[in-house]
Amino acid sequence: MTAIDRGTDRAGLVAVVGTGTMGQGIAQVALAAGHPVRLYDAAPGRASRAADAIADRLGRLVAKERLSAADRDAALGRLTPVADLADLAGAELVIEAILEELDAKQKLFTALESVVSDGCLLATNTSSLSVTAVAGVLRRPGRLLGLHFFNPAPLMPLVEVVRGAATDEPAADRAHATVAAWGKTPVRCADTPGFIVNRIARPFYAEAFRAYEERAADPATLDAVLRESGGFRMGPFELTDLIGQDVNEAVTRSVWEALFHDPKFTPPLAQRQLVASGRHGRKTGHGWYDHAEGAGRPAPHTAEPCEPPGKVALHGDLGPAQGLVGLIEEAGIPVTREPVGAHLALPDGTRLSLADGTTATDDPFAASVRFDLALDYRTATRVALAASAAAPEESLRSAVGLFQALGKEVSVVQDVPGMVVARTVAMLVDFAEDAVARGVASPEDIDTAMLTGVNYPRGPLAWGRALGARWVRDTLRNLHHACPTGRYAPSQALIRRAAADERLL
Repeated sequence: MTAIDRGTDRAGLVAVVGTGTMGQGIAQVALAAGHPVRLYDAAPGRASRAADAIADRLGRLVAKERLSAADRDAALGRLTPVADLADLAGAELVIEAILEELDAKQKLFTALESVVSDGCLLATNTSSLSVTAVAGVLRRPGRLLGLHFFNPAPLMPLVEVVRGAATDEPAADRAHATVAAWGKTPVRCADTPGFIVNRIARPFYAEAFRAYEERAADPATLDAVLRESGGFRMGPFELTDLIGQDVNEAVTRSVWEALFHDPKFTPPLAQRQLVASGRHGRKTGHGWYDHAEGAGRPAPHTAEPCEPPGKVALHGDLGPAQGLVGLIEEAGIPVTREPVGAHLALPDGTRLSLADGTTATDDPFAASVRFDLALDYRTATRVALAASAAAPEESLRSAVGLFQALGKEVSVVQDVPGMVVARTVAMLVDFAEDAVARGVASPEDIDTAMLTGVNYPRGPLAWGRALGARWVRDTLRNLHHACPTGRYAPSQALIRRAAADERLL
């Protein structure tokens, strides 16, 4: 057993302050790793009730044969609820999981300094406050850092190890090693708004909500496109209903305010109105969706069956969508090839091209249809299409039939810049590149965090490499041209990456 304290072979005492859902989960993780754990809460009786709740959860694990009765009894024998902060003396690690208020956290850690030894590590589980600010009032701020667990802590593997401006490197190293010894996946990050996950994930929610505001499609369709074409585990509308609209919107607003109202992080009005209406998701019975008992989930818009074209022409190559060509040929649709361009052409001349931040209507050729980005066109089960205003209905139906012939469901959405998946992924890649350049975290830790913390189908930096930095840059430049607020302006880090790629050609 790796210990917290300086190299001994015993499991050091862990204290958890704050006994809500997160505090209980962290305590359970430490117990599972073999540590004695003391629970403290300022509210009388809450620590004892939290210990009972942990015992109930461990009992359910025994009933499911995921834990032996002997291991449960041993863990509970190491768990002690306490009523006085002074009872945390002797702790080698204290993890705070109280309410998200800076003053409350500062007062707690100031009081703890007079209780624990100078060698005790102090950690805050804050998700939205500055670790540097929490430590700023302490006599020895170098031993305080962030350990940001994700809910539910016993199940979620990721822990962000956040180093504040004053955090000593040995303290961060000890914390990282401890979390790893607990069987978690620790990633290091600097104390910046949102840390890794809550910073980089903002476009996943915001772009879908903006597409909804632009009337591109309804929530069920946007969710389906991001799941079935983008490869995400859940769509942003259903996911925020699960998280809680108030919680998700508060994180978005917190990051935006901490970054001095950077337009890239501007919160969407549609979600603000949802929160103001009291529709916070599953916990209130209504969010983007109706969660009342017996309420059905609306189906995504799916096009009716259409006839595929008898042939298509490939002009140049399709870049990130080049894999479509093989699928079309496998479906028995002949493909002729022309040397110049970056699109498919239907027999009537209508152009089919990958979403690139412009609209189909922007295409100088009047009859144009855009198709959205997919994580993998072979395995994707749905593709979104958008037609220019001048595209004949029969041309759109032929494009729909083409993708249906490849075994895909098709959702026809309104002609908005960047469609759905393309704009979302381009922004995620850009946010990740920018975070690396700003020293938020290493490229490896960023991709690990997004894969394990929010179950993305691919790390955003790996996704950027697969798409090519030039495609991401050009897509964002086109979006910026359509919406020149600064929101979509590609970061300098992405511009440099794209330029480096061009020099290698």
